Amino acid sequence: MIISRTPLRMSFVGGGSDLPVYYRRFGGAVLSTAVNQFVYVTINKKFDDHIRVGYSRTENARSVARIKHPLVREAMKMLGLTGGVEITSVADIPARGTGLGSSSTFTVGLLHALHAYAGRFASAEQLAREAACIEIEKCGEPIGLQDQYAAAYGGLNFIQFHRDDTVSVEPIICQAATIAQLQAGILVFYTGITRSASSILQHQQTAMDTEKQKQRVMEKMVELAHRLRGDLQMNRADAFGEIIHEGWLLKKSLTAGISSDVIDDWYAKARRAGAVGGKLLGAGAGGFLMFYAPPERHEAITAALGKLRRMDFRFEPQGSRIIFVHR
Repeated sequence: MIISRTPLRMSFVGGGSDLPVYYRRFGGAVLSTAVNQFVYVTINKKFDDHIRVGYSRTENARSVARIKHPLVREAMKMLGLTGGVEITSVADIPARGTGLGSSSTFTVGLLHALHAYAGRFASAEQLAREAACIEIEKCGEPIGLQDQYAAAYGGLNFIQFHRDDTVSVEPIICQAATIAQLQAGILVFYTGITRSASSILQHQQTAMDTEKQKQRVMEKMVELAHRLRGDLQMNRADAFGEIIHEGWLLKKSLTAGISSDVIDDWYAKARRAGAVGGKLLGAGAGGFLMFYAPPERHEAITAALGKLRRMDFRFEPQGSRIIFVHR
């Protein structure tokens, strides 16, 4: 039996510049962190040659080609694995539509477990690259590259997406007190709204491909990612709130559907209660709302958003790991 544990992520600024339609022309950058919420994938040898896949439903397939779960099917094809295995997954948060990169986290964790099951080592770079290939090229998802790299590498990183499809992952080097200040100021709420990111991202890609105004908006968002990296490296954590606020306003202007009246109302209430800035995590329209505020304002913000469930996320320094092996 093999068990992998792979972290979800919070993206702070620059999201959308990791879409191929943008970074292949202009280059992109995001600043994000892995968090201490995980997806676990278990792989066990089966007593027969069939394949059992357990997620929100249970599949029993006679061959890889008959697996309905596209990510599992394509991962097994990529690694040349056949039958005689049982694959299950569980997550610490709702599996889809939350804006924490759960699909890519699952794909990275699945690949990691499958490589280990086959007796092969896979680096973080390899896991991220293979996961992106499966999701974007094999399954045709209109997503970007940041989630796969955040899940594979872990940590607080500045991630650049180059025009030649290469990706650079640069850890943010700053004082421990700066990280502590960031974590102390961040608070996250679950909106209870789940959504598919695909349609939002598809509209966003179309807009960025054809509209120069949207391209200029994304250029400003990439500049904010560079600015935040510089501020954190200089241990200016106080700049964080205003930068993510500016980034959220820019992001909302990219395409309809990223926000909504109810989300804007929650955001305004949090700002009136003392939040310096905030954003919806992920593509938009639902999932988790993140804010940055002085710790003494957290209870007031929580009270103002009384119907929303507050979550305690911490930064996670490690990426995807194999946490159990029994042969």
